[in-house]
Amino acid sequence: MLDFLPAPLKGILAVLLILINTLLFLPLLLLVALAKLVVPVQPFRKACTIVLNAIAWYWIGFNNTLMNLLHRVEWEVRGAEELSKEHWYFVTCNHQSWADIPAILYVLNSKIPLLKFFLKKQLIWVPLLGVAWWALDFPFMHRHTKEQIAKRPELKGKDIEATKAACEKFRYTPVTIFNFMEGTRFTPEKHQRQNSPYKHLLKPRAGGTAFVFGAMGEMIHTMLDVTIVYPGGRPGIWDYLCGRVRKIVIDIRTREVPERFLGMDYENNREVRVDFQRWVSEIWAEKDQRIETLLAENS
Repeated sequence: MLDFLPAPLKGILAVLLILINTLLFLPLLLLVALAKLVVPVQPFRKACTIVLNAIAWYWIGFNNTLMNLLHRVEWEVRGAEELSKEHWYFVTCNHQSWADIPAILYVLNSKIPLLKFFLKKQLIWVPLLGVAWWALDFPFMHRHTKEQIAKRPELKGKDIEATKAACEKFRYTPVTIFNFMEGTRFTPEKHQRQNSPYKHLLKPRAGGTAFVFGAMGEMIHTMLDVTIVYPGGRPGIWDYLCGRVRKIVIDIRTREVPERFLGMDYENNREVRVDFQRWVSEIWAEKDQRIETLLAENS
């Protein structure tokens, strides 16, 4: 509707309106989060979680509506037809730009449970946001270094046990765990430095994904393998906010995770670790070819 405006003006409007949206929703989210924190009654906390998730969905929904108002993007989405908000998912995606996250939220927000990230336990002390993440049930990881385990062998295996306990609440509430398996955004420099065997991707880091399946294998059996392509070239987040991105292709492949990887001991079982890395490498090789195909189709 307002796509006729100059690109920088659209970018400024987008930032201001997202900021206003955040300032409106954050106090309400923190108020419900505080109530959830101080009232240790499980039914009440569950009700608070439902309200908090609704607040997050509305916040994302407003931002999506804002993009529709300011920009004219052609969305080509494949594989989202059978998704459900009543199912547990692990989502991974190739990472090209900070625009990836709002693009993925645009497509998946109303189709699957709220996306959540594993966070380091130290982040719970971040002012305001730490409480918000806790209230939204973002799982906080407990990770011990090899040096700490060497000094205190009794810590071995405690990481996964603590994370499983933290994720126990998800047994009865559907959740989506999100992770960029590349760990960082793709750039030609990083690609060359890694000597990546893939044309369009960096090497995947299997450890974080393995940690999720090790901790949540009883709940999460399904992986959404998301591939995002920008036919007009890899944009920056400012390009996205300014409406310079004219087409986005998102291909979603639903994969059932092999049973042997659910609840696995990735760090201590070498055979499982090699097998899992091989499985991830096969997925990444398919994804690399898929990107090549999607780019050719949209050239």
